[in-house]
Amino acid sequence: SFTDPAVSMELLRAVLQPSINEEIRAVFSKYMKFFQKAAINVRDNVGEEVDPEQLIQETCRSCLEQAKLLFSDGKKVVPRLPHEQAAPKRARQMDEDLSRRGSPIPKKRKGRPPGQSLSNDRGVSGVAAWKLKVSEPVRRDGPKWDPSRLTETTTFVLGSRANKALGMGGTRGRLYIKHPHLFKYAADPQDKHWLAEQQHMRATGGKMAYLLIEEDIRDLAASEDYRDSVDLRLEELKPFVPPAWMTEKMQKHMETLRRGGDAPPPEGPPE
Repeated sequence: SFTDPAVSMELLRAVLQPSINEEIRAVFSKYMKFFQKAAINVRDNVGEEVDPEQLIQETCRSCLEQAKLLFSDGKKVVPRLPHEQAAPKRARQMDEDLSRRGSPIPKKRKGRPPGQSLSNDRGVSGVAAWKLKVSEPVRRDGPKWDPSRLTETTTFVLGSRANKALGMGGTRGRLYIKHPHLFKYAADPQDKHWLAEQQHMRATGGKMAYLLIEEDIRDLAASEDYRDSVDLRLEELKPFVPPAWMTEKMQKHMETLRRGGDAPPPEGPPE
């Protein structure tokens, strides 16, 4: 019934997007072992301050940026990521050579001692867990995804505080990677204005802010993965009760996700 071609195509894209996302996940899981080995090698060579999970995320985003060139009309130039703009000429030449050969996998290089397996690398369990969660569809069912559990007395916490409370304060967003089944709500400008007024967070402009249910975080803290951790800091949670209008928005957001809809695009960089 729409006469605007762009509107019609956008409606079709919205319908197909969940299926496309699942197929993209499957493609990335196929190549994840190469990203894992490379990220672990970088960490071993550079030092413990390198986060392999973050490197893998950045590489996956870079892959998606480069894939846009497949649909370029020859006039529009797809912007590269900041680290790609500063990359040496040799690295760019390698990217072009690999594209011409049609192989995304560079040749295996020597350097790792014989018999040293990836399973013995430090920190590989976290990366392997991330791979598992990427390849699995996120299930949004059960009582934790029932919108009726969100009432006017339900307490929430900021995602940044939940990261700190569970001992992940040094890696922004790690909580959402490790536990993709958690319900999280991206605060919009109206929500952030209220949060800043109530001194739950600073006025952050375009910075992303997520809200999580306090009960979900405390359940995680009591689980086998966290309960004996020396980094557990539940006093960092600082829970609060949002106003009724904000809770209603979160109920609608939970219902949309539970039915398989897409979350709205983020307004800024992750917190």
